[in-house]
Amino acid sequence: MRFTTLLTSAISFGVALAAPAQLDKRYIQEENGINYHVFEHAATGAKIRFVKNSGICETTPGVNQYSGYLSIGSNQNMWFWFFEARNNPTTAPLATWFNGGPGCSSMIGLFQENGPCHFVNGASTPSNNTFSWNNFANMLYVDQPIGTGFSYGTDDVSSTVQAAPEVWRLIQAFYGQFPQYTNRDFGIFTESYGGHYGPEFASYFESQNAAIKSGSISGTNVNLVALGINNGWFDPKIQYQAYIDYSTSNKYNQILSSSQASSYHSSYNSQCGPALSKCTGLTGSNSACENAENTCYQTIEGPISNNGNFDVYDVRAPSNDPNPPETYANYLAQSSVVKAIGAQSTYQECPNGPYSKFSSTGDDSRSLSSTLASVVNSGIRVVIWAGDADWICNYLGGFNVVNALPWSQQSAFANLQLKSYTVAGTARGLYKSLANLSWLQVYAAGHEVPFYQPATALQVFKQTMSKAPLSGT
Repeated sequence: MRFTTLLTSAISFGVALAAPAQLDKRYIQEENGINYHVFEHAATGAKIRFVKNSGICETTPGVNQYSGYLSIGSNQNMWFWFFEARNNPTTAPLATWFNGGPGCSSMIGLFQENGPCHFVNGASTPSNNTFSWNNFANMLYVDQPIGTGFSYGTDDVSSTVQAAPEVWRLIQAFYGQFPQYTNRDFGIFTESYGGHYGPEFASYFESQNAAIKSGSISGTNVNLVALGINNGWFDPKIQYQAYIDYSTSNKYNQILSSSQASSYHSSYNSQCGPALSKCTGLTGSNSACENAENTCYQTIEGPISNNGNFDVYDVRAPSNDPNPPETYANYLAQSSVVKAIGAQSTYQECPNGPYSKFSSTGDDSRSLSSTLASVVNSGIRVVIWAGDADWICNYLGGFNVVNALPWSQQSAFANLQLKSYTVAGTARGLYKSLANLSWLQVYAAGHEVPFYQPATALQVFKQTMSKAPLSGT
């Protein structure tokens, strides 16, 4: 979700070819009563420790799962939970899922959205999710940055750019421990603040692939074929204005009158917009970008979100809406569950610490549109989609961002007409696709699209990971 309220060079995370040869290590280690399989990855200096087949969440016979930590440095422990594909795991692609925030746990996606189990109607224990994305792909869920979810230790990350190298190191170490996945098609899927994470992570992975190919670093190529972002926060200049327009034009809940909208547009033009103009993308000063974030929240986002009793993640519901159910967090607080999965910290869904670090650099106010355009131009299959009942990262803002995206076929894409997107013959949204870029507006879905429309979400995921444009069925 997106909250309402050590820059390192690429080469430093690779290994110079002249470095002395080192050997990977594997062993069993006991820590606080938990026995871990441990893998020390010589190439990155990272260490993975995990438990296998905890019996938690994925109960499909014969489907393996692994949960634990990637440790880097002296006190940085990034939580991951990996599920093999339920079908054809030895040939199925590999995909990662990141929730947003910044600083929100990917256990949200695992338990509320697209993981192997879910909590139906707020049940106290999980049950099988027949629409889990590991029906099709091997799925890796990651809590990042440090301090998020079950991750713990020293958090040195205060921006999207700084987050990317640590995620790359995790994937490199993961390939070292599980070499059978190294040549698989690889996808990055994310939501909300993932409109920042997704483009930057994909771009960084591609730059590392190029450095590996040129011989300037050593490492394992990541066969990145797909990027999917639902209800993403990409470009504040466009999306703060969309807060106003969506509040008057969405079909579910008129939040603002036309006169109120006019007043907010004036505030945008006189305060929020000029402040954002001083935050020049990824290179803008921290102070200018932090000021823009504060100014736009105080003049646009904050006042509108408090204008009436509605849930910013689903405008159809009151602010105390119980869905998606939060009972999974109570489950993850049980000591027996914590021990079984190999967690060493208390679960925190969206802690303030990581979020505050990102706020201190004004990361929220930096546009990732040009980075996203570079990923599209590289030929990777990209789908940008959004549930149409979400306010905080609403579909109107996402639609305007994708139409304005400065890629090679921007004009043709912007002029392309929307078509009905069907799932088993039923209309589930409006979409358009051109070359390797697709857009989809999902009907009757809030911020976490796979929770509201699981069959639609699985179809989108399968098509995108198959390197195909969206198409109705």
